[in-house]
Amino acid sequence: MTREMTFEDYWAAVKRHRWTILIPTLLGPLLGYALTWFLTPEYTSTSLILIEQPKVPSNYVPSVASTDLFTRLATLQEQILSRNRLQPIIERYDLYKRERKTSMEDALAEMRKNISLLPEQFQTAATTGPGGKTLTPPPPPSARSQTVPGFSINYTGSSPDLAQKVCADLTALVIEENLKQREQQAQSTTEFLTSALDNAKQRLDAADAKLAQFKRQYLGAMPDQQQSNLQMLAALNTQLGAVTDALTRAQQGKHLAESMLEQELQAWRASKSGNNPQAMQQDLAKMQEALVTLQARYTPDHPDVIKLKNDIEKLKKAIAEQQASGTKASVDAGSADSGIEPPQIQKLRAEIAAAEAEIRGKTRQQEDIQRRINAVEARLQLSPVVEQQYKDLTRGYDEALKLYDELLAKRSESEMSTELERRQEGEVFEVLDAASLPDSPSFPIWWQFVLGGLGAGLMIGCGIALLRQLGDKCIRDERDIEFYLQLPTLALLPVVDIGNGRRGRLKPPRRQEALPGEVLKA
Repeated sequence: MTREMTFEDYWAAVKRHRWTILIPTLLGPLLGYALTWFLTPEYTSTSLILIEQPKVPSNYVPSVASTDLFTRLATLQEQILSRNRLQPIIERYDLYKRERKTSMEDALAEMRKNISLLPEQFQTAATTGPGGKTLTPPPPPSARSQTVPGFSINYTGSSPDLAQKVCADLTALVIEENLKQREQQAQSTTEFLTSALDNAKQRLDAADAKLAQFKRQYLGAMPDQQQSNLQMLAALNTQLGAVTDALTRAQQGKHLAESMLEQELQAWRASKSGNNPQAMQQDLAKMQEALVTLQARYTPDHPDVIKLKNDIEKLKKAIAEQQASGTKASVDAGSADSGIEPPQIQKLRAEIAAAEAEIRGKTRQQEDIQRRINAVEARLQLSPVVEQQYKDLTRGYDEALKLYDELLAKRSESEMSTELERRQEGEVFEVLDAASLPDSPSFPIWWQFVLGGLGAGLMIGCGIALLRQLGDKCIRDERDIEFYLQLPTLALLPVVDIGNGRRGRLKPPRRQEALPGEVLKA
């Protein structure tokens, strides 16, 4: 347990232990400098590599090796630090003999510690990771978007010539690995895009086949044919109306011809069997009914109406003559005896046959048109369902076609990029400064050891002084007396130094005014 120290106490302690602090502080730099004479010197050779931009602008031929440069540098560092890259160099220059006596892995680990690959803009101290591997420090986030003009390769060896040779070999390895890596990446990208393009082509062919089969299955019912189907339906309805009208006229003509034929046959039969007044009256009534029918259909100037009127007049005259003379009307003997129908009857039969043929033709035409109308109406009714299915198929086909076109364009770009890499016209590494021949060792550096010895000596001296101060139990002033003895101070005697017959020095005590209840201190 000690009392509270003031600044004056500390300063007094420093003055008491000044030689304890100064001696280690002065000896530390000397020992540090002396240590540099016993350490094995190491020399660092450096080569600077410039990253040359592609000769063809990237907006014309995009590069497929689009990996971030820092990532590529880390990959290159891992590749050149691999066993199959470093072991030939170790064996070629007979490096790390002591480590190789133990194992090759120890020699490789030691060599990895001596290799560093750093971007030129970020020459910061490298760190050592697991296994003694030198790791490139990551750049700050704000610098990743900047263009890195190049990077440096450093190797530390036991002699300047050896460091220069190994650094030159490592530089050649980096350039070779970069070319190989970019070409392999471009080739792998092209092969992948070719495989993906083949798969996309198969998908596109399958979608195209489905779409063609769907069009064949629903021919005429496709969404783009709906307007033509409506126009066709209107035209067919018009044709059906015309055919129906023609069929109706043919049927009416047939009925008229049949009625006229019946009249002619009756008149002809009557003329063959003799003039019968009662039969003639019946024929006259039938002819008048037929005239009413014709007049309802045709105008008075129609040939059939005029002819029928003339026949009626003739029949009326015949009836009047028969009633007046009481005799039979004379008939043509040759015609009555032969049994051959008159030309008028034959003409009417021909008209009836033609009308029947026309009726059959118009009926078949009407059925055909109606069948076509039904088919068009069925397609129109099916059109919404077909349109939905067609949209689904078209969407799949469009996606397959878009993917195929994109992959085709990307493969073309990849093939051009691969050709550029093969011709070494893309981004390449160019040696700007070859491996340097170091003229001074990079380790040990004397002034660093001197500063380190100075700091270490100062820390040791302060530590020893602190320990001595903590172990010092001397009572030096009235405050120590009051703290340790818990008694008030009555008086202090001056310190008299007598030595070697010299006159002692008298230190006058400090005078203080006495407080109430206390003794005045001398």
